[in-house]
Amino acid sequence: MSAKDRFHDVAKKALQKDNWQITHDLLTLQVDGLTDMYVDLGAEKIIAAQKDSKKIAVEIKSFLSASTIFEFHTAIGQYINYRYALQEREPERVLYLAVPLNTYNNFFSRSFIQSVIQRSQVYLIVYDPKKEEIVQWQT
Repeated sequence: MSAKDRFHDVAKKALQKDNWQITHDLLTLQVDGLTDMYVDLGAEKIIAAQKDSKKIAVEIKSFLSASTIFEFHTAIGQYINYRYALQEREPERVLYLAVPLNTYNNFFSRSFIQSVIQRSQVYLIVYDPKKEEIVQWQT
């Protein structure tokens, strides 16, 4: 089992403030006998009525190491693996990569990184670690 990211609880609180109900605080994905894939959170938001619900899975990253590009490579690799696993096991769930606001402003807003995000079809949640709030959803 992987360790929780430093901002795991912050991102979780931000989703709860945004009226998401946390359904899994470590969503295990078992595909083809592989049992060591864990998405950080599963969440569900009731949109209109009880039947119409939206489900997401969220991989949370803090980007606190010395090499942001190395963490980005790791995050994109995990995201792609988890997205394919979700398509097999829980196709109704949409996967998001949660990144802190400062990292988004200083790294993810660069044109090359945005190009990678768009071409790789990575959905982002940008959260403010100080306010514990979601500031942007990017699809």
